[in-house]
Amino acid sequence: MSIFHLAYHVDDLDRARGFYGSLLGCQEGRSTETWADFNFFGHQISLHLGPVFATAKTGKVGDHMVPMPHLGVILPQGDWRALADRLEAAGIDFTITPTTRFAGEPGEQSTMFFHDPAGNPIEIKGFADMAGVFAT
Repeated sequence: MSIFHLAYHVDDLDRARGFYGSLLGCQEGRSTETWADFNFFGHQISLHLGPVFATAKTGKVGDHMVPMPHLGVILPQGDWRALADRLEAAGIDFTITPTTRFAGEPGEQSTMFFHDPAGNPIEIKGFADMAGVFAT
């Protein structure tokens, strides 16, 4: 699979570094005084200082209204659980608390939604069977 690159705005690079680096465990790469790259679970995100994009809970998925647009990543179930435990221990304010949806169906997944300090929504999914990611 290919590695994606996504660039978006944050309003404070130091807070972003603490969140993405220290809390999420993403390694920082190249940076300047106005942007920083991070290894976001094997993908490249570039956080630039600027106005944060508007989001709204307009995406209906199962029983949830999810913030759109949002950034996300899919992890193996064990890695997802470890991250969920770390975020819960840190007192993250979840938009959608760690949960399982589509239980027993193709594409069964664990999910959690939260926001970075700038308000950018993030979804982390976990799959016990990664072959189910593209299930129909």
